[in-house]
Amino acid sequence: MKKKVWITTPLIFAVIILMLAMTGASWYFNKYIFFAELILTLVAFIWAFKDLLGLKKYIKMLVDDAVKMQSNYEDFLGLTPFPAIIVGNENEIVFANDLFEKTIALQEICVGELVENFLNNKSIDDILKNNGTDISYNTKRYNVYGLEYHKIKVLYFIDDTYYKESTFEYLESRPAVMFITFDNKDEILRDIEVEQSSQIVAKVEQQLQNWAKNASGIFRRLNDTVYMMIVQERFLKEFINKKFEILEVIRNVKLEDKKYATISIGVGRGAESLKENELWAKKALDMALGRGGDQAVVKQKDNYAFFGGISRGTEKLDAVRTRVIANTLLEHIKQSDTVLIMGHKYSDLDSVGSCIGMWSAITKSQRKDAYIVLNELSTLAESLVENIKNAAETKVFISDSNALSLITEKTLLIVVDTHSPNFVDDFSVYQRCKRVVVIDHHRMMINHIEEALVFYHEPSASSSSEMVTELIQYFGENFLTAIEAEALLAGIMLDTKNFVLKTSVRTFEAAAFLRKNGADTVAVKRLFSNTIATYKEKYQLVASAEIFNSFAVAVAPKNMKDIRVASAQAADELLDIQGVKASFVVYWDNDMVNVSARSMGDVNVQLLMEQLGGGGHQTMAGAQMKNVSLEEVREKIIEMITAIK
Repeated sequence: MKKKVWITTPLIFAVIILMLAMTGASWYFNKYIFFAELILTLVAFIWAFKDLLGLKKYIKMLVDDAVKMQSNYEDFLGLTPFPAIIVGNENEIVFANDLFEKTIALQEICVGELVENFLNNKSIDDILKNNGTDISYNTKRYNVYGLEYHKIKVLYFIDDTYYKESTFEYLESRPAVMFITFDNKDEILRDIEVEQSSQIVAKVEQQLQNWAKNASGIFRRLNDTVYMMIVQERFLKEFINKKFEILEVIRNVKLEDKKYATISIGVGRGAESLKENELWAKKALDMALGRGGDQAVVKQKDNYAFFGGISRGTEKLDAVRTRVIANTLLEHIKQSDTVLIMGHKYSDLDSVGSCIGMWSAITKSQRKDAYIVLNELSTLAESLVENIKNAAETKVFISDSNALSLITEKTLLIVVDTHSPNFVDDFSVYQRCKRVVVIDHHRMMINHIEEALVFYHEPSASSSSEMVTELIQYFGENFLTAIEAEALLAGIMLDTKNFVLKTSVRTFEAAAFLRKNGADTVAVKRLFSNTIATYKEKYQLVASAEIFNSFAVAVAPKNMKDIRVASAQAADELLDIQGVKASFVVYWDNDMVNVSARSMGDVNVQLLMEQLGGGGHQTMAGAQMKNVSLEEVREKIIEMITAIK
């Protein structure tokens, strides 16, 4: 009844007002009707006013009861359906209701104890600030809410153990998909007997099966070199915490000639479905293989996490794959009206040399219009560019503006010596072209060109010039001139440090092919010559270097002119110092801090440069940073290298 009065009282008074208006109007028509309506209106008003007074009295009674109940805090907190306590100024418990004493204090006397004893290292100030704080005590989980009134602090403990444990178990039991590949199986088994090869494969598979068994996972072999494994999230966390120690376990499977087995692992976790986790695992495995193998890559939404990657890339001797890539590339070239070739920013001899090799093959053997898009003001291969311009009978190099005017729907862009859209010589040209081919040897970066018609990526190759040299042998014969062959040979010599680093059988085969086509090693050597100013700057950097934990670090002053060339060469020279495993040269150029990093292969400088937002190869990498000082970058590098064991 009270609820109805509460809702209808405003409506009743509105009706009374309407009745008064009608009563006043009846005065002019009939006095008897007027007095009758007046009496009815007064009766209705008195009745409504009486109910309104009763409603106010009812509300006051409830409020008074509530105030009386709260004034007796023991009764009030005793009626609370949650464990509750009152805390004093010194954070001592001054009162605890029966539920708190029974369920949390476990019948022990808690009045007078510090409240922190029940908060599991959480402070009462944090609880008062937050809208619910997760607390673990004994075997239970609570959400603790706090309120403060004058000097009184009241804490309420809501037992949500079941829900939190159910959520935790759900998250911990989510399946993660893993793809594992035996990286160098073919290379290891090539020169050994069948019986011994079976033993090696059996050892690797046995280690993987034991690994899966200890994690209560599902393990299946998909083909001769690829395996799939499904584990719960709780075990994947253990793998991550131990940095995928299975990589080291597999490396201990060795042959007598000191060759050892390696695996690569791609993991998909945290997706909405098993199918999506599988797709992520495949992408992660591709990333691991693209970075040289012998590592684990975990993909989670838009993030990648990397583990391992300390071994040098395994040499791949797959002429069949190269021929297939070459034939596919030829088909795309034939379907194009114009071919543009582009390297990376601040192009070096490898970038320009591989561009020249592709240009020669396309224009001479395929009779297609082709141009090299090059920023001649920023290239580090000025001598090579001038040699080609003087020797060529047609236009070879064009600017970005000229390239943009040539682009049509049928234009093919070949990107060499980089696979990142952020590092191409001109981003607008790349963005305008709908048909793109990538040829690169650098280890895979997260941000890479994904929708390429051909993605020829081989991290085991010494250089892009080596890859291009292999490809163009399937384009035709006798089209390379001596100066073009020298351009490719210069690129190989640059990235191998004159055939010292990352050389393989295919490297020397490529060099032999170029030598056969007229490449003069003396002429190539001249392409590496410096001015006296650059020579002095290089050795000034070498002389200023400091050694930290077998790492050399040099910082260049801002007034150096040819700093890009000098810094790269100084980083190379520092490796000649006894005991130096890797070198870093920090310098200022183009309104940002740059780092040139080099190593002899014992240290993966790519992983270190990725921490600074850069990338590269295991033995040659770099980074660029804005809004930082030279000293800040130097300190960051020292911090990274001192953490290496």
